Amino acid sequence: MTQMPVPPKLEIIPPNAPFSEGQRLWLNGFLVGMLGLDGSTALSPIENGAMLAPQGDGDDGEAPWHDPAMAIADRMKLAEGRPLRRRMMAAMAQQDCGQCGYNCADYSDSIANKSEARLNLCAPGGKETARMLKQLFEEIDKAPAAKPAAGAAVTTSAPAAPEVKAEFGRARENPAEATFLSRRLLNKGASEKETYHVEFDLSDSKLDYVVGDSFGVFARNDLGLVDQIIALLGASHTTKVNNKTLREALVEDVSLSPAPDNLFELLSFITGGAQREKARALAQGEDPDGDAATLDVMAALQKFSGTRPHPEAFVEALEPLQPRLYSISSSHNATPGKLSLTVDSVRYVVGKRKRLGVASTFLGERINEGDKLKVYVQKAHGFGLPEDPKTPVIMIGPGTGVAPFRAFLLDRKATGAQGKNWLFFGHQRSDCDFFYRDELNAMKTSGLLTRLSLAWSRDGEKKFYVQDRMRELGREVWTWLAEGAHLYICGDAKRMAKDVERALVDIVAQFGARSTDEAVSFVADLKKKGRFQADVY
Repeated sequence: MTQMPVPPKLEIIPPNAPFSEGQRLWLNGFLVGMLGLDGSTALSPIENGAMLAPQGDGDDGEAPWHDPAMAIADRMKLAEGRPLRRRMMAAMAQQDCGQCGYNCADYSDSIANKSEARLNLCAPGGKETARMLKQLFEEIDKAPAAKPAAGAAVTTSAPAAPEVKAEFGRARENPAEATFLSRRLLNKGASEKETYHVEFDLSDSKLDYVVGDSFGVFARNDLGLVDQIIALLGASHTTKVNNKTLREALVEDVSLSPAPDNLFELLSFITGGAQREKARALAQGEDPDGDAATLDVMAALQKFSGTRPHPEAFVEALEPLQPRLYSISSSHNATPGKLSLTVDSVRYVVGKRKRLGVASTFLGERINEGDKLKVYVQKAHGFGLPEDPKTPVIMIGPGTGVAPFRAFLLDRKATGAQGKNWLFFGHQRSDCDFFYRDELNAMKTSGLLTRLSLAWSRDGEKKFYVQDRMRELGREVWTWLAEGAHLYICGDAKRMAKDVERALVDIVAQFGARSTDEAVSFVADLKKKGRFQADVY
């Protein structure tokens, strides 16, 4: 078994410091890398979520809450006592998805310095994040000015840089236009899922991208749902709202799920008695009837039936319809001017009513071949192929998480990269949920895909997942890591990503002959060096 070279041990954190051995090892490794004491280039002040703060605001630079699997209450607990802007960061969903136009740290900083007034842009964080930001925003004018640390130089703030318009097609504020080409169902037979391979033509927009980037799609709401809401309002679909018809505004501009606090506040103004108290409670984030989590805009109007807000006030009470981001599953080097996504259609039932995912069903059924739509490319930060094309890669992407890894493989083929490629893919059933089966098997036959390891959670009596397959092949995973492989995860942040990382720690401990704390430190070091990257949601 090949052993990884171990750099000379540098003791920055002394053995008698008040840390566990694992924490001390991690801090040593972090500081050695940051200061460049291991011969590498020193890290920038923003490195893999560490996000060091400027000196003088009482911030130690750590962001222990920067974990998308952590509940907001736990994140806010970890941020107690930190500067306001850092507590605002902890309120974000911690995905750095770019859907809001920022990463989590920059969005919170922009709110704190009042250059960004919108508190509802964190789509993954939803109402929880918006409520917490509203609460924290009220502290801005009460917060004392930060005092410089002892001995720190006092500097005068530089004048604000002039606002630069976002590059065309590279940000949500300045989208381009793409043409919808086609959709193809990836599931077969009795699958419980509905997943599509969706293709676009970018040639008119002249947009390009690199593998690892995401694609922002401005979807439109379902017309059937919109017309039902208009009927509940007792309004005409041609009523003018902000220079549009009511129907156009509801289809194109506002989110119809979930019902925002402002809508309940509006409803409380036009009803009375117990209904008013109930609406007020919902506006404050309470749950008087135990159904708050299921209330989208239509369900809220049905719950308070008979209340008919003025169409203009109603639209103004709703949240803006946010673009949706998807991992790109194609390579510009392989198919220039074309782009594809791998999209799960979201459908579920609440009570007797079917609910639809806005963008997923828009792409899965409502948009037609040749239709134009607004789009943009969201540049990846810390998720992409290694610079050295000879570097081996291990890719773990169950379900639609396979999307960027299909792109990686197509790109490596198109560019003639010589590095080995290992894909872990899993889903429910092998006979109907094996996405890109023929394509991946052909890659395996040709040698482009060195290893293809599969896991099916519903084929046997016991559920079996990609992390289980990883443990089963742990010795080989460790050997690849010892040879310098980069490891990637794409998919669910709440469960899969955590389970995969836990499996990786176990593999490092068992086959790398390390204690658990040392294995945790090793995995943290992989992240710090960009050898362990994640695209999670």
